[in-house]
Amino acid sequence: MSVLDRFRLDGKVAIVTGASSGLGVAFAQALAEVGADVALGARRADRLGETAGIVEAQGRRAIAVATDVTKPEDCQRLVDETMAAFGRVDVLVNNAGIGTAIPGTRETPDEFRAVVDVNLMGSYWMSQSCARVMGRGSSIINIGSVLGLTTAGLPQAAYSASKAGIIGLTRDLAQQWTGRKGIRVNTVAPGFFATEMTAAYPQEYIDSVTEARVLVGRTGELEECAAAVVFLATDAAAYVTGIVLPVDGGLLTT
Repeated sequence: MSVLDRFRLDGKVAIVTGASSGLGVAFAQALAEVGADVALGARRADRLGETAGIVEAQGRRAIAVATDVTKPEDCQRLVDETMAAFGRVDVLVNNAGIGTAIPGTRETPDEFRAVVDVNLMGSYWMSQSCARVMGRGSSIINIGSVLGLTTAGLPQAAYSASKAGIIGLTRDLAQQWTGRKGIRVNTVAPGFFATEMTAAYPQEYIDSVTEARVLVGRTGELEECAAAVVFLATDAAAYVTGIVLPVDGGLLTT
């Protein structure tokens, strides 16, 4: 197998959650570009059709399934429908996520739990359902955040805690499943990308963080994060498991 062949997913099937916008769409498109058929999950099912069209424009097959990752039964249904349509699951990208910026003395229990429920618990329920049907050589990619490893000036206790939890979840599931099941489990930790979540941040905040801490000196492009996901999804990363891969323009070095 050549080096370039290792970056292919021909004949493979990927599931991407949170596939209705932003990074989720970029991940789905990139996985299709390297040969995968893609199952798309999101709560906003009305927006999945557009993502499915992007996948199909690459000559790949797509299905769209309304999915709330906080409900284990929805996660299982996404996997069941993927198996019914394609007969296998080789890659899972746990991208569904939400965030808040609420001061710690004001955040309510329900607000805190809602973030953890989607970001951390949802990743676990999806991983559980996929691991039951994945074969050896499969890959689970959790989408974490640099805010699971550092702070960046906004009050984001729930979001940061959930993303730090993703790191612990990744390490433990890699330990459990890589040797026994042949399933690699890794985390991509994005920095600042133009998404619906970062669109809610004040532009002066993003500019100040970028100037002070991002060595590359700009926010990331969606395709740059998608390329890291492709790496971890394919045999290019066959000897990589249990890691956190920052895609942050050097933010974590400052």
